[in-house]
Amino acid sequence: MLPGLMMDYPLTMTHFLLRARTFFGGREVVSRNPDGSLHRYTYRDYYVRTEKLAKALLRLGVRPGDRVATLAWNHYRHLEAYYAVPGIGAVLHTLNLRLHHTELSYIASHAEDSVIIVDRSLLPLLSQFRKDVRSLRHVIVMSDDGDVEGGDLDYEALLGAESPGFDWPPLDERSAALMCYTSGTTGAPKGVLYSHRSTALHTMMLCMVDTKGICEADAVMPVVPMFHANAWGMAHAAVGVGANLVFPGPDLSPGSVLDLMASERVTFAAAVPTVWLGVLSLLDENPGRWDLSAIRMISVGGAAAPPAMIEGFDTRHGIHIRHTWGMTETNPLATISRIKSGVSATGSDAIATRAKQGFAVPFVEQRHVDDSGTVLPWDGKQMGELQVRGPWVASSYYESPEGADKFTSDGWFRTGDVVTIDEHGYVLITDRAKDVIKSGGEWISTQALENAIMAHPSVLEAAVFAAEHEKWGERPVAAVVLKEGKAATKGDLAAHLEGRFEKWWLPDDYLFIDQIPRTSTGKFKKLDLRARYGKHLMAPKSP
Repeated sequence: MLPGLMMDYPLTMTHFLLRARTFFGGREVVSRNPDGSLHRYTYRDYYVRTEKLAKALLRLGVRPGDRVATLAWNHYRHLEAYYAVPGIGAVLHTLNLRLHHTELSYIASHAEDSVIIVDRSLLPLLSQFRKDVRSLRHVIVMSDDGDVEGGDLDYEALLGAESPGFDWPPLDERSAALMCYTSGTTGAPKGVLYSHRSTALHTMMLCMVDTKGICEADAVMPVVPMFHANAWGMAHAAVGVGANLVFPGPDLSPGSVLDLMASERVTFAAAVPTVWLGVLSLLDENPGRWDLSAIRMISVGGAAAPPAMIEGFDTRHGIHIRHTWGMTETNPLATISRIKSGVSATGSDAIATRAKQGFAVPFVEQRHVDDSGTVLPWDGKQMGELQVRGPWVASSYYESPEGADKFTSDGWFRTGDVVTIDEHGYVLITDRAKDVIKSGGEWISTQALENAIMAHPSVLEAAVFAAEHEKWGERPVAAVVLKEGKAATKGDLAAHLEGRFEKWWLPDDYLFIDQIPRTSTGKFKKLDLRARYGKHLMAPKSP
């Protein structure tokens, strides 16, 4: 082997922080406060405060490898922790504030968090589990008035006691930088430990034109929470290229999101489908109310984006949706759906393609296998479990040997998603393995049915789940939420689906409900629907 003669320059997150200060000091970070007012400062200000936080944490005894947790909304102080903690060699652990306190107790204890940085508004949640976290040494409260009780520390007072100037320590690019836990839908939550190297590579990938194309000219708005898979890397990418950052705070209602997008001339925003469904509905009800002409792209992920939603933004509002797929274990972006050369780019064909999860981004590889582990052909028909590998894909879980079966002997991660892959490489998720319906021994794709039902003009959301059946074992039932002021009957929905699928695919019943239960990350919680209505078809029907 002939070695290359290149410098061994470490790929660490500190580089992005220093770059923002050096080249983009005048660019802005805007945060909406809980009272609706805006906090605004520059990257130059941001850098100085991040330095001070790093020094304060070191003074409190935080050492390399220690876990420093955050329990916070999306705002500028959270962003300061995003870089200060990894920058001193510690590990930033974002706690999901939508979890039950018993889950948070387990996660913080399992991670052995030594410090928790918490929004004052979330202290009641922290109080329900902090005593259970034996490793916890300090609680730092992010408060505007300095009114901190007991032995807790005030965030602003800590920063105020430090002087500017700091020599960031040299770091090993393979050392841990960030930590997130899975939602625990299939057992106890499991920790995913990201390295500086994996995060740096993922960040640069997000800035490629054929992925998200995040650049200095952007105003990036991560509606997706900073505790949800690191806000999908949006904050890291924005800092890395010097883009303006716009944080929405705790109010994620459609009107609030639209007001901020319009007033701050947001060019790129990212959120789960439930957020964008609400935004689309409000835009349809109030045409011309918001000036969204600055928007170049909206990114959607976390769950499948209905084709009707993609088409609605396109045709009625001129807004381009880019569909992505990933997981906590993939840091998170793994595939992205865009129309590439050789694929139909017009009409319904283009919408159908863009509604797929897309093909793997650079440095990520994809395949799908059957139950025996045999790799399947890319024919768009055969369904199998999606597997991925790459430099920002987890190789194991943190201190969780029970999760070893998610990793294959030949180095692939088993996602648990049942998919087809077509001849162009586009992945289409047909179900999660735990949600797939097997009726009479044949698979039925709940996602395909949901997308079709949500194309009905009266339907806001739909979740299809398996109900028990005496003859077929399982049959599909659709839980449906109608748009406000709209009406539809079971017969209307059945007629809407007729001819689109094989008859045995069609739901046996439609249940009209007020709200579909969701997980902490906004996905439909079909296990709850099964528990509540799973015996629905077994019960005697009223005359």
